[in-house]
Amino acid sequence: MDKTGIIALIAGIVLLIIGGYGIWVFLPDVIVAVKGLIGIVVLLAGLMLVIFGILIVKE
Repeated sequence: MDKTGIIALIAGIVLLIIGGYGIWVFLPDVIVAVKGLIGIVVLLAGLMLVIFGILIVKE
């Protein structure tokens, strides 16, 4: 491995540790954010199905 690969590996491990700690500290907020993201995904999927249905009906 060259120096760039080792630096990227070390930086990735450090960011993983910091991110894991951040999730652990702010766990209730993370759960709320994930629930909100699930809601947004369901909303967008429904919107796409409605648009797809409208396009099918028009033909």
